[in-house]
Amino acid sequence: MQFHFSDKAESFQPNIFKILNDKKKEMVDTGMKVYNLSVGTPDFEPDKHVMEVVSKAALNPENYKYALEDSQEMIDSVKRWYARRFDVKLMDNEILSVPGTQEGMAHIGLTICNEGDIVLVPNPGYPIFEVGPYLNGAKIEYYNLNREHNFIPDLDEIPEEIARKAKMMVVSYPLNPTCTCAPIEFYEKLVAFAKKYNILIVNDNAYSEIIYDGKKGFSFLSVEGAMEVGIEFNSLSKSYNLTGLRISFALGNAQVIEKFKTIRSQFDYGASYLVQKAAIAALDGPQDILAINLKRYQDRRDALCGGFRSIGWNVPNSCGTMFVWAPLPSGYTSSEKFCMDLLENTGVICTPGNSFGSLGEGFVRFALVQPVEIMNEIVEIIGNWLKETQCR
Repeated sequence: MQFHFSDKAESFQPNIFKILNDKKKEMVDTGMKVYNLSVGTPDFEPDKHVMEVVSKAALNPENYKYALEDSQEMIDSVKRWYARRFDVKLMDNEILSVPGTQEGMAHIGLTICNEGDIVLVPNPGYPIFEVGPYLNGAKIEYYNLNREHNFIPDLDEIPEEIARKAKMMVVSYPLNPTCTCAPIEFYEKLVAFAKKYNILIVNDNAYSEIIYDGKKGFSFLSVEGAMEVGIEFNSLSKSYNLTGLRISFALGNAQVIEKFKTIRSQFDYGASYLVQKAAIAALDGPQDILAINLKRYQDRRDALCGGFRSIGWNVPNSCGTMFVWAPLPSGYTSSEKFCMDLLENTGVICTPGNSFGSLGEGFVRFALVQPVEIMNEIVEIIGNWLKETQCR
């Protein structure tokens, strides 16, 4: 039997992480040691008190029923956390859980966009920023992020005719993959831009707790006027090492959240009670894990970025996220070619920049998912290889 798949299904090829994983298996089969710095999955454990709460809840048969909606207890936990952390006062109808920001980004366009409506997304940017609106039938228009401007957009460069037609704009700082942070002044300009052109801002704030060198993350919703023009996603995945539980929150404009909730009710039965219990325990419990995680990531960043610079590869320090955004070393112009050569010659896996958009070409991304001693080992191996290639 021959199936004819949709144009959207046919437009996707195996993603870069699968390609790299297949190549990794080949290398492991040859007996080579592999260092996987491609996927951003925290290697730290969740807090013990969170795991204990989930373990206890798992023994209660009532927690295996459909949740259907967020519990008041969890909503109150989110409100307390946002008030304590960002001085943002949220109402019940401004909060909605989603099974991970990735899923939330994939569906928020259904709430806002009709077929062909314009959505502004960053280039380079995390793939779901583009894929989500595309799957919802939107037309993608890119706003460019350049190294010369610290990968922060000049809103005045967005063509007037595009801005007037746009329905939604996706923004995210600290930004994966560029590892840059935006000042609050940029968000103030963004609110004015959104009001001028009647655009919904969707801000991904997944890395609000992973910002380096003593700087403090903030919420888009803390900016005056932001509640009128947008929402943001904030996830427990990276902050509390809960990636597998898939729990994030869409927060902000009550009209948008209410309509998003209605859309989600057509294909979801709500966050599992077990997951809700974990979220409550993480948000209301001891917060030491945030500082501990941050120090570990910064130590790894310093080891990797500083190590690269010590071998002559000028890689800047990340401002935030759990990644490093590295310009290609001398002699390379293709990020994919460099990644494959790096893997075959050193066993180190990173992600080519062009998988994050055309303006990602010329860069590669490393995930900070190995301890400092392994990072030092990786730097030494890469240093020896680069020295050999330059001597040829």
